[in-house]
Amino acid sequence: MFLSRLGLRNFRNFEQAVVEFPERGAALIGDNGQGKTNLLEAGYYLEIFRSFRGARDEQLITFGCGHFRVEGVLSDDEGGAEVEVAAAYAREGRRKKVILDGREPGRMGEAIGHVSAIIFTSSDVEIVAGGPGARRRFLDIMLSLVEPGYLPALQRYRQILSQRNELLRNGASLAELAAWSAGLAFVGSRISEARARWIAARGASFSRYYAAISGEREAGLAYLPSVPAPDSGGERETSGWSESFHSEIERRADQERRRGLTLVGPHRDDVSFWVTDGGERLQLRTFGSAGQQRTAAIALRMAEAETLRAARGRRPILMLDDVFAELDAQRAERVVELLMAEEWGQVIVTSPKPTEFALLGNSLARYRIAGGEVAHL
Repeated sequence: MFLSRLGLRNFRNFEQAVVEFPERGAALIGDNGQGKTNLLEAGYYLEIFRSFRGARDEQLITFGCGHFRVEGVLSDDEGGAEVEVAAAYAREGRRKKVILDGREPGRMGEAIGHVSAIIFTSSDVEIVAGGPGARRRFLDIMLSLVEPGYLPALQRYRQILSQRNELLRNGASLAELAAWSAGLAFVGSRISEARARWIAARGASFSRYYAAISGEREAGLAYLPSVPAPDSGGERETSGWSESFHSEIERRADQERRRGLTLVGPHRDDVSFWVTDGGERLQLRTFGSAGQQRTAAIALRMAEAETLRAARGRRPILMLDDVFAELDAQRAERVVELLMAEEWGQVIVTSPKPTEFALLGNSLARYRIAGGEVAHL
């Protein structure tokens, strides 16, 4: 399926806009600050119902307005079924409403993932080069879209973590902490197991995409959990993670009580990205060049797209926000070759320079964006 129509009302700098997208995709042209990224943000909002830029919902409302609404139509590439997805947020009462095919789902989690979109941005480099929070956020969003039960587990984990931290700050005894520690280990083990399994399953894809884009050394990624990883043999081993979790909580109990903080769990996990140099593995976050870090970020998004395609059974929509600007000519060409060679779906790409779309040929419709208004070229 592909995004055939996107409507915005009071979203960022778009007071009112309706854009019809063809099946192959679109190239969005405009100077910085005119709304190119805002348009992609609106489209991807219908995938996860939150801003990929980390903005709060109230920050997405056009200045001077009280609410925003985004609606999209997904069409079958054979001209058949359509799916309508809409989301609205009102500043008064901080009310958010999601509509899927004319009805409001019982839980918002039931509506996420229907767009089947992946967004590539220039800020993705922070997943590789930034702090561990960015890497955990990547895993949590992606796994919430493809892993049954992951989002409820994550939400429950955060609730238990908050309660346990409050008890630790108040000097609770080990007996008082016991029930919360058991719940933390039970739910946290599901999260850790899912993260570890995804990295094990997609590590080879990440390496392949990195090599294809860079044309150079081997690269890879590894999971760095805050508890010792059990020997799972590549299978689901939630019980092994739970046992490891319990043991680590017991081992660090005194340290946690002194600091008044939970020191064990998925909220302390990390992911490392590495590249080989003379047979030695160098950490990209510390020793990687800007080009290597950006290449790793794109390879990671492609591994995510591969995951989404396998989980949804259809080609994902690729949204690329000015990703070619920071790449040298050779890497940019290789990215385009991958986009054309793989089984990807619709491509929506932005750039302030029309010349950067030359790599994609003439297959994409072109739109000019200026001051929150969209015009077909």
